[in-house]
Amino acid sequence: MNCFVLDVNTSFCLPKPMTKPVEHAAEILFRDFRKVFGKSPETTDSDGNASVVVRYAGQGDEIAGRPECFRISVFKNEKDDSCRMDITGSDDLGIIYALLYVSEKYLGVDRFWFWTEKEPEKRERIEIPPGVYISPSPKVRYRGWFVNDEVCLIGWTDVYPPPKEVWMPVFETLLRCGGNMVIPGTDLPRTGVHWDLALEMGLYITHHHAEPLGAEMFLRAYPDKSPSYDESKDLYEALWEDAIKKRKDEKVIWVLGFRGQGDCPFWENSPEYDTPEKRGELISRVIHRQYEILCKYVNNPPCAVYLYGEITELYRQGLINFPDGVIKIWSDNGYGEMVSRRQGNHNPRVPSLPTNKDVGPHGLYYHITFHDLQASNHLVMMPSQPEFIKNELVKAFNAGADYYLLLNCGNIRMHVYFLDLVSKIWSDGDIDTGVHMENFCKKYFSAAWEKALSCYRDYFRYAIRYGENPSDAAGDEYYHHPARMIIGHWVRGETKETAKDLLWATGELDFPEQVRFFYEKMINAVENFEKLKEKCVDTCNSLRREEAVFFKDNILFQVRFLLSGCKGFISLCKSFFEFEKGNYPLAFVYASQSMWEYGESLNVMAESEHGKWKNFYRADWLTNVKSTLYSLDTLRKYLRMHGDSPDFFIWYREYIMTEKVFSKIRTGSRYPTMNWR
Repeated sequence: MNCFVLDVNTSFCLPKPMTKPVEHAAEILFRDFRKVFGKSPETTDSDGNASVVVRYAGQGDEIAGRPECFRISVFKNEKDDSCRMDITGSDDLGIIYALLYVSEKYLGVDRFWFWTEKEPEKRERIEIPPGVYISPSPKVRYRGWFVNDEVCLIGWTDVYPPPKEVWMPVFETLLRCGGNMVIPGTDLPRTGVHWDLALEMGLYITHHHAEPLGAEMFLRAYPDKSPSYDESKDLYEALWEDAIKKRKDEKVIWVLGFRGQGDCPFWENSPEYDTPEKRGELISRVIHRQYEILCKYVNNPPCAVYLYGEITELYRQGLINFPDGVIKIWSDNGYGEMVSRRQGNHNPRVPSLPTNKDVGPHGLYYHITFHDLQASNHLVMMPSQPEFIKNELVKAFNAGADYYLLLNCGNIRMHVYFLDLVSKIWSDGDIDTGVHMENFCKKYFSAAWEKALSCYRDYFRYAIRYGENPSDAAGDEYYHHPARMIIGHWVRGETKETAKDLLWATGELDFPEQVRFFYEKMINAVENFEKLKEKCVDTCNSLRREEAVFFKDNILFQVRFLLSGCKGFISLCKSFFEFEKGNYPLAFVYASQSMWEYGESLNVMAESEHGKWKNFYRADWLTNVKSTLYSLDTLRKYLRMHGDSPDFFIWYREYIMTEKVFSKIRTGSRYPTMNWR
């Protein structure tokens, strides 16, 4: 026999004793084995009787001492002329990655199978030629996901916080992508399983910049206390110490830092810190105190600090200092560009990369999804070109920020394309984005991959560019939050002045010109989105059922969602233009039309909630389509006060009722109140 054969007769010898992380990985592999061959493999305690032997590297082994490394050897057994497979890992993660490699490479289980409806083919036998494979070391030492703004994952289940069934496919997919680190959710109750399960599956855990050391947010623990550090120093430090003691023996990358409650600058709650010098001094003092407490319980703890938002500016001014050896995590602006993030209308665009003067190590906190109540993408893919994203990451690596990469992954399902892209980059250090996109379409849409490829290319090409900066590409929130801002100013009677909360997009324009700014952006985009929708529908009709389901739920869903928002925003702007002219009935009609067009977004979400995805979009609290519809309905009621009040019958009589019907009603003592859709 010249090949090793995987089939129903394959038997495994697993390491004894077996750690919980390796046990989880073995369960995943055996589940995949059942999918392919119809039954689980046999297990044995004797490596001499097993087809596949899984072990840890011994002293002197070539992979010993290489973190997370594995070797797979297929060779002929000289005793009986049979072939066998040896799987050797340098540590738990080495074995985990090896077992998942066997699942993907030989059993054909896709790394995103859960999210893409892609199940492996049934097989009777799989032949593997003799040879040795040793896993390469990834470009980035610590690499993983921040499951942030995870409202879809929360609303997907009736259990809160989300149970094991929600988190297991998330962590499995991360491990399949070669990740080793996770922040499982944002400010979830401590009663949840998410932290323990992540550790149990072999991942490092780390922390959000608003939750240093993994401690509970101060105002959640003490809602009636002042969040001022100076006033509540002992309470803050007790929270930090409790968090450290709970996880001191676990795999943790400890995050130090000090931001305000609710992920904002701390001085919003402490206005006495009114200069950059005062702010930098307090942040430095707090971080050094956190590190001092941590070192009481953990020897040589791996630590990181986020240079995020306002922290970047203060650090660049030389106003913050950190303990030696702490990983400095540089952050993009939420839109993939390595500059400081926009805060409201404040957008200094401070470069967010280390220089030759910045002592390492360095890492990245990077977004492929974001929530900022302005123009970010949350329910759709990032709209920036993949080549731009790749170039920003490679630029950061070349600047030395390659030791740590935490990727904001949102709710996973809608971001599969970029999660796959970045996982290749954190492993290899670079990628040809054109080849990657082609391979992605061949893998998931093989029956019409060229059509699918054209759709994906156009998605990025047609994204609305709302500004001149490289990352000024509009996501789904651009179609909703500014629209609601416009409605709010309008109904409050603030149409004679500039809307300050829209300056980030429009610049210094009068309110009517701000509305026209958005109108022109939408008008220039709607035809492209219409064309792309038709192209996506045609592609979907050319695919096999399983591929069509994922295509429809992924890019077709996203194009329809954006098109609905684009058309709804256009009608909203038309409503305002007619209102300015005093054409109140027509303004009402356009506002109604806007409601119907935005309502299509709800239809798209509902259509995507089939099978296991039931209720996936139930907790759309961030883009919040229903809030847009609520605002529009309020606007319609406001408009009816102009010319149709108090009986709310004048417009009905003038525009809908026939003369015959009107003559009958005219003899009555009162006009009926009519319900307008």
